[in-house]
Order: sequence, then C-alpha cells, then structure tokens
Amino acid sequence: MKKIIFLLVIIIFFSQDLLANIVKVIDGDTIKIGNEKIRFAGIDAPELNQNCLKNKKKILCGVLSKQALEKKIGKEKPKCVVEGKDRYKRKIAECFVNGESLSKFLVINGYAFAYRKYSKKFINDEIYAKNNKLGLWSMKFIFPWEFRKL
Repeated sequence: MKKIIFLLVIIIFFSQDLLANIVKVIDGDTIKIGNEKIRFAGIDAPELNQNCLKNKKKILCGVLSKQALEKKIGKEKPKCVVEGKDRYKRKIAECFVNGESLSKFLVINGYAFAYRKYSKKFINDEIYAKNNKLGLWSMKFIFPWEFRKL
C-alpha cells in the first residue's frame, strides 16, 4: 500500500510539472502555459472567426495569426513578464522566446496590431508592417476591436 501511495505521489508531482511546461496557443494574442491564460500586452490580433480579403478570396486572418504564433513558439516555452490582469482574469504580459518579444514579432510581421488604447509600445513596428504590406496589411481587413463591436 505504501508503494502505491508513493507511486501516486510521484505521478502527480511529475504530471503537474509536465502540465506547467505545456504551451497552447489560443489565438494570435493569447497563450496558455499550464493552467495560466496569458494575454499579450499592447497588441490585438484578429479573432479566430474573423475574415480578411486577399485577391477577392476570404482568408481566416485570425487563424493565420494563430498559426504564425504557433510556428514562432514551436517547442519553446515562452518567458513572460506579467504586467497585470484583465477583466477576464487572464494575466497581461509580454512574452519572449529566445529573448525575442512575441508581441513585437506578431506586429512587425503584420499578424497583429498595436493596441493603442492600452499601449504605444508597438506603433513603430506596426508602421513598418503597414509600409511593407506584411501579413494582414497585404489584405483588406477591419481592426479586431472594430470586428468585436459588430
């Protein structure tokens, strides 16, 4: 009986440790590490069900944004600097992979937008993406905050 209890304690301990290392991309500006939902500070990505148009063809731009983030993270575990919590109890943070900001990566490549309502940090990155028609800037879209109002 003591062996079974000991084995259960070991299994529970290691499964919690493994769970804490599992990273799931929820959408283009939200990830989950273990049980913690983390919303990226200062940016806004399209909703998963949001469409954009490119050459008169509908593109799921929210899915495109999510896929770009998944590819960037790969098998890495982001390191996040928490700035607070939002009204949904998610942590608001800037997260990094190999020292590179995921928020900056998304905005400068056109997969997310500077969320000027909350931050001025990524405006220059957005201007770069817009001027170079990168990512969503090569399509017709509405900003995510406008899409949510609809």
